[in-house]
Amino acid sequence: MKSKIADSVGLKHQPVALLWTNEKPEGALQFKEGKWGCVMWNLANAAKGKTAAFDRKTYGCLGGGVGLGFGNLYLKWPGGIECFYYFLSTGNKQWERGKELAQKVEPYLRKESFEHFVHGEGYVKSPELVKKFIEQLPIMDIPAEYVVFKPLSDLDPDQEQPQVVIMFADPDQLSALVVLANYDRESRESVIIPHGAGCHTIGIFPYRETRREPQRAVVGLTDLSARVSIARQLGRNLMTFSVPWKMFLEMESNVEGSFLQRRTWAECTCKE
Repeated sequence: MKSKIADSVGLKHQPVALLWTNEKPEGALQFKEGKWGCVMWNLANAAKGKTAAFDRKTYGCLGGGVGLGFGNLYLKWPGGIECFYYFLSTGNKQWERGKELAQKVEPYLRKESFEHFVHGEGYVKSPELVKKFIEQLPIMDIPAEYVVFKPLSDLDPDQEQPQVVIMFADPDQLSALVVLANYDRESRESVIIPHGAGCHTIGIFPYRETRREPQRAVVGLTDLSARVSIARQLGRNLMTFSVPWKMFLEMESNVEGSFLQRRTWAECTCKE
């Protein structure tokens, strides 16, 4: 599928279709079972033209599995979900059980993950607030075996309907996407920026939007860890813009006649 949005906005990397399916595409990239990996790596690979697949044994990391829609995998966190509350906030060195568990889990964690387990990532102020954060996430268990990232150019919309379309955008492009998302709406709040992991904002948050009216787009990559993960692949000047499929088609239909064909946008795209 050729995207009017991608052409008009001038995206450097092509949009990615996120699909639910019970069949793994032939030749798709996939993490090895039990091996750590970042979901965002394969999102970047899809933006560069490759197809990737994930299932309930190959989601790369527990947070990635949550983001893709494979249920509340934080319950499987080393030491239990309470240890995750401390991991995301103040660190497990702050309580006795956490200190004891640190010695037991050290052989099973990467060096960076173990440091965060002990000292905390500091993304939320307290373990109590992390608990509330998890309770408020739109965690779900999708009714399919695989989540697939496919370059939109490889999608046949007559045969496949993705859940979400994901775009990587720089500040000017992101501004244009926000304007286009609101272009044909009575509401001026058709785009949200929820706090969550990079994979949350391309998965479960947009999934939630597919079930509401009016649908909204989700801006992501505010997750600092995810930004570090894909910096070498795509650079540091990008955000994600994830759109439910129905809303994406709405936006596609509104390109012609919009600001994208006016002088101001042309000036935004001029190189200094």
